Amino acid sequence: MGLPGAGKGTQAMAICEDLGIPHVATGDMYRAAKSSGTELGDQVKPYLDAGRLVPDDLTIALVRDRLGQSDARKGFLLDGFPRTLPQAEALASMLDGMGKPLTHVLYLEVREEELLSRLTGRRVCPNCGASFHVAFNPPTREGLCDRCGGTLVQRSDDTPEAVGVRLRENLERTKTLADFYEDRGLLRRIDGEQPIATVYASIREALNGGER
Repeated sequence: MGLPGAGKGTQAMAICEDLGIPHVATGDMYRAAKSSGTELGDQVKPYLDAGRLVPDDLTIALVRDRLGQSDARKGFLLDGFPRTLPQAEALASMLDGMGKPLTHVLYLEVREEELLSRLTGRRVCPNCGASFHVAFNPPTREGLCDRCGGTLVQRSDDTPEAVGVRLRENLERTKTLADFYEDRGLLRRIDGEQPIATVYASIREALNGGER
């Protein structure tokens, strides 16, 4: 978890590749459900088509379904969920019932001014979802994705004005969730302003039982 631009996606891909666990992102789940033709997918589709938020009960059902799949048996990483306190409470209850309680909550902490700089220079690949930055993490070939060769784009919500609004909207929600997980002894605070490789080293230290 962390504010937009903290590096969650970049670090999530590295963690999952290293540990051999699935990257469970709500956006990916929504898109998969929409095209699945299942009853649950048919319930989610109208919300996505209308650009509306998917209700918590449907999101929880999607997460439960995803974590019940065989590749999640030895672990998983949640990205983009939970986003609210009710979702966090529902997730805790669901995972306890599945015998798969959370073991770590990684909180990438980055100052607001740094996030503004990061987000306005971010470029993403619409094909595979890889993320780059014109200054901090540029692609090998300018404008092209290192993973799939797709053309990189700037997201419409990465303008300075849009970024400011997003950060303000997310700040209080993120603090509430951080307090929730810190009270339960699960939160690992990671300095997200370090170089990408150093951030990942800090994450591995936390996962291996280092300082919280």
